[in-house]
Amino acid sequence: MEYYTLKLCGLTRKLPLARISKNTSLASFSILGDVELVDRVADRLIEKLQTLSFDYLVGPEVRVVPLIHEIAKRLNHKRFVICRQQVRSYMVSPIIVKPLPFFPKHVQPLVIDGPDALLLKNKKVAIIDDVISTGVTLRMIKKLMEKVNAKITATAAIIQQGEPFNPLPDLIYLGHLPIFKTPPPNSNEH
Repeated sequence: MEYYTLKLCGLTRKLPLARISKNTSLASFSILGDVELVDRVADRLIEKLQTLSFDYLVGPEVRVVPLIHEIAKRLNHKRFVICRQQVRSYMVSPIIVKPLPFFPKHVQPLVIDGPDALLLKNKKVAIIDDVISTGVTLRMIKKLMEKVNAKITATAAIIQQGEPFNPLPDLIYLGHLPIFKTPPPNSNEH
């Protein structure tokens, strides 16, 4: 197995490379279960967010949940909102944003529970994600926030991976991961 060494917030992590297509690999980054990394990243993002005004933190499920929880706890926020990828049985009057036809096939719908939508109405929100690559999930969250009439005042991620197909103005991020182009099998390139 091949690895990429990431240095982030004074920590070093060996990330396995995952092939996502015949000629492309990504370093697999996850904060799930990494308490030390979540703590360091939360500290650093809070430093960058503390001058901005927002009422709630919002993010997509599931990998970013420990980070949003930690940031909310440290900022004394009593609640945060997670956008789900499908309607759940507990949801009341859910609001859904579906991917546009030209989005990558792996992109899932995003759903917010009705009570959470009411909570965010006319409020300022900070969107937090773990990794932003194409920016599609972020754009879908923004569309969902427009539907619930919430104003986005900050957008942050731990990692920006590759370059988004449309630049993301004002994105706060802590590190960058490249996208690795690999030669096709039986190629003479090394």
